[in-house]
Amino acid sequence: MFKHLLTRFIAGLGFLFAPVLALVIPALVVAPAASAAVEYLSFATDDEANTTEVFSNASPSVVYVTSTALRRQMFSLNVLEIPQGAGSGFVWDDSGLIVTNYHVVARANKLTVTLSDQREFEAKVVGLAPERDLAVLRLMDPPEGLVELPLGDSSELSVGRKVLAIGNPFGLDTTLTVGVVSALGREIQSPSGRKIRGVIQTDAAINPGNSGGPLLNSLGQLIGVNTAIYSPSGASAGIGFAIPVSTVKEVVPQLIAYGKILRPVLGIERASDQWIKRNRIKGVPIVRTYRGFPADDAGMVGARRVGRNDIALGDIITEVDGQAVTTNEDFLSAMEKHRVGDTVSIKTTRGNKTLNFEVELTETQ
Repeated sequence: MFKHLLTRFIAGLGFLFAPVLALVIPALVVAPAASAAVEYLSFATDDEANTTEVFSNASPSVVYVTSTALRRQMFSLNVLEIPQGAGSGFVWDDSGLIVTNYHVVARANKLTVTLSDQREFEAKVVGLAPERDLAVLRLMDPPEGLVELPLGDSSELSVGRKVLAIGNPFGLDTTLTVGVVSALGREIQSPSGRKIRGVIQTDAAINPGNSGGPLLNSLGQLIGVNTAIYSPSGASAGIGFAIPVSTVKEVVPQLIAYGKILRPVLGIERASDQWIKRNRIKGVPIVRTYRGFPADDAGMVGARRVGRNDIALGDIITEVDGQAVTTNEDFLSAMEKHRVGDTVSIKTTRGNKTLNFEVELTETQ
């Protein structure tokens, strides 16, 4: 009788603790596998893997550009080299051509380019485009094995796409920052005062020294050249700007071939925007035309002096290819859409008359 009761008591204990055992026993079996350490060196998220791959492939193409200016001491004839500026750049091709910002190398007497492996080379200016804040340099004695960046297509960008910036902020070489495209089609002012259109806005941290460095997409392709930041403090505030690669593709070959951007011209001198605004003129007056250039050949006329102090206006440009022109910026932007040899339609007012001209553009002389 006692043996029978003991058996039933043990069975009851088993019934009470069965749920607990059901949890504990599998845990004992699984625990050794779960506790196995994950090797961090071999683990990466898809985004981390992409970021490290792009940086690894692109960083050898990014360079550090420093410029110095020569200054004569006030009380002696000694000439000193004074640090002028510093920024970033990148290899355009394996012949030793380097692309950077104009403002990085402006007014420099000596340029030094430091590669990612810390080798230093003197460089000279090949071409400058202050109106696009771009410059091309050439290494004086280029080494073998320079790695150029593949070119992307900035027209394929959209807000939210991942971008990576590599540069030398504050002189800290080969620094990577990651962000997204914050906006497209922005406008910023170039060192020459002209507007640069179609600019890419990004929240990838860009600081002083990043200027001239590449902005890359997730394929490691060049989609922009970092050029400016918007910041009251002078440091990154999450608003950076990059010149789109579409502009770079257009400008750099001209700088390599001619040292400047070739502008198709009419051959006119225009009134300043301040004068236009002060005199409340609708359009851009032609001050004078140059003999032998398209405007003069087409019959356009400039202003002329009447009496001692009065000026009689000639043609006032109001439209270019149907696009209204009210400022010099409007005129120049319309002209930039054309190349040498193109025919442009220009509407002017002369007195009470409206005139239309078809003018074939010529090259800057």
